[in-house]
Amino acid sequence: MLRSDKHEFVNQLEEVYKRSNSVIVTHYHGLTVSQITLLRRSLKAKGAGFKVVKNTLSKIAASKAGIDVISHLLNGPTAVAYSEDPVEVAKIVVSFAKTNEALKIIGGLVNDQVLDANSIQQLAKLPSLNELRGKIIGVLQAPATKVVGVLQAPITKIVRVLKLYADKN
Repeated sequence: MLRSDKHEFVNQLEEVYKRSNSVIVTHYHGLTVSQITLLRRSLKAKGAGFKVVKNTLSKIAASKAGIDVISHLLNGPTAVAYSEDPVEVAKIVVSFAKTNEALKIIGGLVNDQVLDANSIQQLAKLPSLNELRGKIIGVLQAPATKVVGVLQAPITKIVRVLKLYADKN
């Protein structure tokens, strides 16, 4: 890689680190190109990414981005998965690692907190941001339907009373 290419790579990776809420460090040794492409496509479909990195350049980019706390994770054949939604990227990477033993999860950084591989596994079990949004909307809509039911109940009772009164007369 030419020096100018290295500089450009560091700048691109620094931007990735800055705008991502989640960076998962993996070892990809043994994965085929088609397997890596499949992982990239599944991550891209969810607004995430996967990048094979040179450790030295990645450490420089991490330092420039202010996340040099993950530098100790950057050794060996390293690739990083990144996203704004930490749970979604963790779900995809953990699921892929279960079916492809060559992908090893080393650790990561989620919202400025360093996580080990087990913590990433636990993170993947949480509901994603979109699932949480759906649950919140469901909770908010439930009281509205109950209010409508409560408001309609007195009206039907009044109508029944008036009907009974009318039937008597």
